[in-house]
Amino acid sequence: MTKFNYGGQAVIEGVMMRGEREFAVCVRAPSGELRVHRGSLPQAIYQSRILKWPFFRGLVMLWDALALGLRALMWSADIALEEEEEEVSFNGPIGWVTILFSLAFGIGLFFLLPMFLVKLAEQTIPSALLSNLAEGGLRLLLFLAYLWVIGFMPDIRRVFAYHGAEHKTINAYEHGAPLVPEQVAKFPRAHTRCGTGFLLVVLVIYVLLATLMGRPPLLWRILSRLVLIPIVAGISYEFIKLIAKYYERASWARLLAAPGLALQQLTTREPELDMLEVSIRALQEVLRSEGLLEEPPEEEQSASKESSAPAAAQE
Repeated sequence: MTKFNYGGQAVIEGVMMRGEREFAVCVRAPSGELRVHRGSLPQAIYQSRILKWPFFRGLVMLWDALALGLRALMWSADIALEEEEEEVSFNGPIGWVTILFSLAFGIGLFFLLPMFLVKLAEQTIPSALLSNLAEGGLRLLLFLAYLWVIGFMPDIRRVFAYHGAEHKTINAYEHGAPLVPEQVAKFPRAHTRCGTGFLLVVLVIYVLLATLMGRPPLLWRILSRLVLIPIVAGISYEFIKLIAKYYERASWARLLAAPGLALQQLTTREPELDMLEVSIRALQEVLRSEGLLEEPPEEEQSASKESSAPAAAQE
């Protein structure tokens, strides 16, 4: 069993898994067939000695969540639209406009809105410390409320179910269980290295560090908050790794992990067996790239290569 920590994320009707050298996305097309997309990870990022150092490793995780994750999402969106009458592709301008809008929405809702709301009431807050804590608390409440609200949307609930499938599959693999849906279904849908838990840690540490920076003028406040992002990401990643390392053998680690695991009840749902089949296939493709699983028959390899052809063009 390799010591490398495999990771992934849910996409539209599928799952992306990342290994040490390659990633794989498997989705269920509208026709019901499984479609696989494999690609190489940028070695300048994933094999960089500097980016493997403590605190710098968090930047790689941010890359996972943003660049690699967005590519996987856009590819899955294209598959989901295959049977539409109009020819639409999320790998073109539509995809980038969607990404820019999503980033702007996220920055506005979770970053700027709490800052401006607290500024409106700043005259009534007796100290800079309480003002910063209020801003951080409001940001955290908005994050939790957002996750709770979108969980009622049918399409998002399916994405959350695939998120649960991804966790169950990695949990099963890490415990040496057979990678078949019926066996994988027995494992929990929460995982100590989940990106949801990482975001929660980021928000909490962000609040603590921002509180120490006082209340400078608005422009400097915005710039200082931006500078904090990579610093907080590095600290948060080391925290998550420490918790995951000692979770099974230390009560203090389980205690610190509890909030992140509880939050995953909002971002995961119990997957169906066919969803687990998709997640298992994505992990198997990554394991083949690591030489830990035999390659499938030539017919299946040909089908996978045809489906993965766009990956080379995107590198």
